[in-house]
Amino acid sequence: MEEKLSLQEWIDLAEQENKGFGDFCIEFQVKELEIDKATLLGRMEEMLDVMEQSVEIGLTGITSMGGLVGGNGKKIEAYRTESPDKSIVGSVMSKAIMIALAIGEANASMGRIVAAPTAGASGTLPAVLFSLAEARGFSKLELAKALVVAGVIGMVIASRASLSGAAGGCQAECGSAAAMAAGAAVELYGGNPRQVGQGVALTLKNMLGLVCDPVAGLVEVPCVKRNAGAAAQAMVAAEMALAGISSVIPVDEVIDAMAAVGNAMSCTLKETAQGGLAVSPTGVAVANHLFAKVEPEKK
Repeated sequence: MEEKLSLQEWIDLAEQENKGFGDFCIEFQVKELEIDKATLLGRMEEMLDVMEQSVEIGLTGITSMGGLVGGNGKKIEAYRTESPDKSIVGSVMSKAIMIALAIGEANASMGRIVAAPTAGASGTLPAVLFSLAEARGFSKLELAKALVVAGVIGMVIASRASLSGAAGGCQAECGSAAAMAAGAAVELYGGNPRQVGQGVALTLKNMLGLVCDPVAGLVEVPCVKRNAGAAAQAMVAAEMALAGISSVIPVDEVIDAMAAVGNAMSCTLKETAQGGLAVSPTGVAVANHLFAKVEPEKK
């Protein structure tokens, strides 16, 4: 059996070596991938470019393949620019919501996105990165470094639990994306390695047990709007971590708990469209409309 990765072990090593977690992750990936630092960060910047292009696609108001979502990112963008004084959550969170929805809608319309860590959760991480970058003026290089941190966090979650909705429910997709985003946000704001781990733990605790219940089996409802909620959870957790708030349960144990919850979860709640919102009266009606049964030919 392959040995599980440990985020806490890497956090401890970074502290022992007196390094920021971002620098530690970059050195680790450079060694593992056998590439130089410039190449690694260059790849991250290319991913950021695709993420930005995905936002642009979503903001055109494009409609998804199933026709269930589309134009909501554009609505938030209009609302936040035309009525900034009416925003409940403020400009940073409003920007994050807009990006999360736009990228989710781009994905649902078969546009090009970065799976972060999956297609269905692709809006969460860029929503957090780009909204914070606008607020604080972070450079593309700083975002690339944070993206490396997010990737390392995703590696650990994949090792100890799962990133798949079919295996672990949406906690494994949007939950993992939010945890990756929280860790990246803490890194961006100068948090120490331990605070990065706290951000991950606090996020996953708040999203533990989230089911995967796509209406009509499509990655549209509730998936796209869930990305916006996941981005909010990431920011809440990052704020708490930077303030010095700790998770009582250590980060590796939280990830293990997510794995246990996923294993215990009914298969009806893991991407099969047999439970949750997918079998609500409206969910069933939508599915029947999209996939109307055809009477077999009589011989």
